[in-house]
This record gives sequence, structure tokens and C-alpha cells, in this order.
Amino acid sequence: MGKKILIPVADGTEEIEAVCLIDVLRRAGADVTVASVGESLQITASRGVRMVADQHISDCQKTVYDLIVLPGGMPGAEHLRDNPELISLLRAQKASGRLYGAMCASPAVVLQTHGLLENMQATCHPAFNEKLVNLKPDRVVVDGTCVTSQAPGTALEFALKLVELLFGRQKAEIVATPMLVLSF
Repeated sequence: MGKKILIPVADGTEEIEAVCLIDVLRRAGADVTVASVGESLQITASRGVRMVADQHISDCQKTVYDLIVLPGGMPGAEHLRDNPELISLLRAQKASGRLYGAMCASPAVVLQTHGLLENMQATCHPAFNEKLVNLKPDRVVVDGTCVTSQAPGTALEFALKLVELLFGRQKAEIVATPMLVLSF
């Protein structure tokens, strides 16, 4: 059975990050659900790209996910932060010891705000560094079951790290090779 992944999106989500995560995780064979935290399934991302989610976040409440991962972007991260259903899912994910992560603005705006980085090292977009209590300024940071990354330029590396954590290093290499990724 494939790994179940939840990628929440909102108006203002960073499109490179969202699409990169969706694409790479699906290439690895994951069952990826893209869920809108807004009223509509269609969102307008941070640079005007329109995307259509698979379902609403309210439809995800009874599913157990192997990974919940948040793209960044502003004001997308704020919309994710302000959605109680998503925060409930993230808290349950952390409490159960399952993988969760975020990139760009979302580690600081969502995870830090809701206590989901307590006693953990994390990274984020440099514009939000001062908001992280235990900043580790690497491109991708893994601390226990939490994985964070910095920006659109680190999205592919981040996505491949998630594949490695979910499926193993060999699967990550199999996914990376035809994309001509030199290293990750």
C-alpha cells in the first residue's frame, strides 16, 4: 500500500513549492492529496497561478497520513496558520510520531506559531529567521519527525529528502535520476 501524503494549499501558496512537492512525491508512488483550506477548491497561488485542490481540508479529518507537508508563500502560510482543522491534523501528526514538515514561510508562520517546533531545530526562508527559536540555517533540516526547508530554490532537494525518509535512499535516487538531479 502506498504512503498517504497531505499537502494543504491556500490562496497565496507558493506555486513552485506546492507543485514540486506534489510532483516528486507522486513520482515516488505516494498517494498525494492536495487539500484547500479555503472555501473553494480552486486557489490562486502567490504569483497568480490557479490550482485546483483534490478536496477540502474538512474532508481529510478521518484519514491517517504518513506525511503532512506545507508549502510556503505569503499570504498562503497565514491562511494555513489560521485553519483550525489543519492545525488539529498537524498536532495529531506530531503526537503520533508521523512525519510532518513545512518550507519557506510555513515553518515560522505555521509550525512555530502553534508550538509544533518545540525543542526542535528547523529552517525557513531567511526573511523569517528571527521568528524561529531554534534556527539551523541549512537548506533542509530533519529533526526527528519534522522536516523543514527554506525557499522555492530548495523545493526539489526538500521533496527528495521526503521521498528518502518515506521510501528509502534508493527510491529517492530512482526518482532523482531521470530528472537529472546531480545531488541532493
